[in-house]
Amino acid sequence: MMTMDHRWHYLDSLRGAMSLVIYPLQSLVDLSTSPLRMAGHYLQSRSALQKEVEELRTRQTLLKAQLQRLIALEAENRRLRSLLRTSRETVEETTVAEIVAVDLDPFSRRIVIDKGSRDRVFPGQPLLDANGIMGQVIHVEPFSSTAMLLTDPGHAVPVQVNRTGLRAVAMGTGASNRLDVPFIPNNADIREGDVLISSGLGGRFPAGHPVATVTLVKSDPSRPYAVVEAAPVAHLDRIREVLLVWTTPKRNRPLPLSGETTEESGER
Repeated sequence: MMTMDHRWHYLDSLRGAMSLVIYPLQSLVDLSTSPLRMAGHYLQSRSALQKEVEELRTRQTLLKAQLQRLIALEAENRRLRSLLRTSRETVEETTVAEIVAVDLDPFSRRIVIDKGSRDRVFPGQPLLDANGIMGQVIHVEPFSSTAMLLTDPGHAVPVQVNRTGLRAVAMGTGASNRLDVPFIPNNADIREGDVLISSGLGGRFPAGHPVATVTLVKSDPSRPYAVVEAAPVAHLDRIREVLLVWTTPKRNRPLPLSGETTEESGER
């Protein structure tokens, strides 16, 4: 029978009739399974998208963290370059130290730095930042030191008005942004906005460094002295690095060789 069908195709018409009957059933089966396949593909795609979104969120978080670190490093780099620029502008020997602790006493303005006697730090050594004088070292240990800032009530620094040369003393008040300048006569030539620089008197602080800007001058005829206040130019409450300074008295500096020109007088 199969041989006859293969040779003379007796069953072609029967197969055609059966296909007409089976096709609608096959179509119904395909229609019933197609949504399941689509749903499966949808779920797989959704799962893959969710996984990709989670990976992207994780990567975004890591990139944000890295960006914050880069911003912090950039800020630190700017501060260090400012300190190095200040170091180059001074004739004294300098080194950078980092602040590791701050005194929490509201009436005390002191910090701890990560340099000590092993780094040749000594009591009374001046501290600077990129803007001006910050204070001085008061206690030294082998690996750290305690420094008193300009605004500490126990601190005082000899200054002079940069515009006129008037000498005075800037004293700490305990406030983070205010210095008192006492014993200024009512008729003294000093005004708001004047810059106070270190005078170098007493040999503790190097001369010519900015200390503060005058913020208030109030004369009172009933009192012998005017009320004068100033704000430190150093960023006392916002910096992490400080500059330690070693000053060499002029009398201990080597004399120029014969034929050399001195920097101060220009004489041979």
